[in-house]
This record gives sequence, C-alpha cells and structure tokens, in this order.
Amino acid sequence: MASTTFSLSLSTLASSTAYNSGNHIPTISCKSNEKSSLCLSSSSFLGSKLNVSRRTSSANPMSMRNVRVTCSASVLPSALLFDCDGVLVDTEKDGHRISFNDTFKEKELGVTWDVDLYGELLKIGGGKERMTAYFNKTGWPEKAPSDEEERKQFIASLHKRKTELFMVLIEKKLLPLRPGVAKLIDQALEKGVKVAVCSTSNEKAV
Repeated sequence: MASTTFSLSLSTLASSTAYNSGNHIPTISCKSNEKSSLCLSSSSFLGSKLNVSRRTSSANPMSMRNVRVTCSASVLPSALLFDCDGVLVDTEKDGHRISFNDTFKEKELGVTWDVDLYGELLKIGGGKERMTAYFNKTGWPEKAPSDEEERKQFIASLHKRKTELFMVLIEKKLLPLRPGVAKLIDQALEKGVKVAVCSTSNEKAV
C-alpha cells in the first residue's frame, strides 16, 4: 500500500495565490511513493479531518482508479503568532502606498507610486528613507527645498502626513483582512489556541 504524507503550512497565509478565489480554501500538498494526481482542499484549518479523492495511475497509464484518503490533524499548536503587515492585512500595497500617493497629491508634488514601483521601493527600509532615495534618484520636486537639512524636515513632514492619512484608512476600516485570516483566528480561539500579533509597526495602527 502506498504511503502518503500531507503537509499543511501556516505560511500559506502569506500568499494569496494559495487560496481558491471563490471559497478561500487552501491547497495542501501531498507526496506519495506512487505516481499520483492529487488536489486536496479543506474548509477548516485546525484540528479537522481532511477527506480527499485521489486519482492514482495503475500499471496501465490509460487506466485510473479512485482512492479515498482521510487525514486527521489532531495536534494543535499552543499559540499562533502573526506578523501584521502583509500577513493579517496587505498594509503596504493597500495602505501605506495609498497614503503616500494621497500625501503627494495633497502637496501637489506630481508623484505617484504604482504597485510595481512601490514593490521595488520596499527594498529600502523606512518610509522617510524610501522617499529620500526615490527623490535622490528621480529628482526632487520643485516645491522641495534645496538645502539638505531642510529636505530632511520636508521628508519628515511628508511622512507625518502619510501616517495621519494611513490612520484614517484604518479607523474607517478600509483595509480588509487577507483571505482566510478571520476564519483561522476564529477556529484557533474556539479550540483554546492563544493568538497574538508581533509587529514593529506603530502600536496604534496594529
């Protein structure tokens, strides 16, 4: 009889491509010592039984047989520790980027960061450092001062306004949870699993 190993990783939460677009169901991988074709899905994340149908090839490659596989995931973690940005909410793309652009528009700087550009800028740590590096590379706006020390104050003022606009997005609940997050947290709490958030972000925003 073929041995089959299932693996389910919480890291799937970090990638929206791991979810079925309609039902937000994670895909779980399967490794077997026979050639097989498997698609395993579950509507529950923690402590549940997973029932799947597997099509396994026999000696005749044109013949397929159905095999019912049941996997019981009974061991629960003592706690789930979530990062915030990019895990619970895609705050960079849907929050900080939008707030930067709103700030630039408000200050009439003629600057817009699209998703691809912002993805590159995220390689630079820190919002103030990100703006400084961008302006150093592309040229400073006409409304920006020419003195280096004044430019630091200019960047600081832009970043402060960006943070204020970002907080407005949060307070208005305009940043949705990533698919599957609420369900996983609800199931964890129902089963007595502790849940916590770890982040270096602004505590109020978290």
